[in-house]
Amino acid sequence: MKLLHKLTLRSEYEEVEKLEGLLNKLQKELGFDDELYARLMLAVSEAATNAIVHGNKLEGSKKAVIEAYHDGTKLTFVTTDEGEGFEPDALPDPIAEENLFNTSGRGVFLMKEYADEVLFEDNGRKLTLSFDLD
Repeated sequence: MKLLHKLTLRSEYEEVEKLEGLLNKLQKELGFDDELYARLMLAVSEAATNAIVHGNKLEGSKKAVIEAYHDGTKLTFVTTDEGEGFEPDALPDPIAEENLFNTSGRGVFLMKEYADEVLFEDNGRKLTLSFDLD
């Protein structure tokens, strides 16, 4: 896999807006359609938000890093944070009846719906999202 772009974000909500520029560059370079762009925007912004808010706890001294890789058939985003980590398998099911009206808790679910592959490593501090380009 070839690293195409690396984006380092401060742990502030506004930093997530920088994803649009990254995805615009990638769309120009790789020529994917608007439907994939929308899937990428949703899933990668969830990953960035989770890293900044839940991982780094909005601590200004901590960074979240998003790297975009391409291998010819797949576009992969690796998001890392400097938080304490978490157990992805222990997250409550957001579509369980008791959680349906919660105002948060759907990010990982949405990433799994929109990405072709989702992998958590390093105690949840490293998230890999892959999208098939064919």
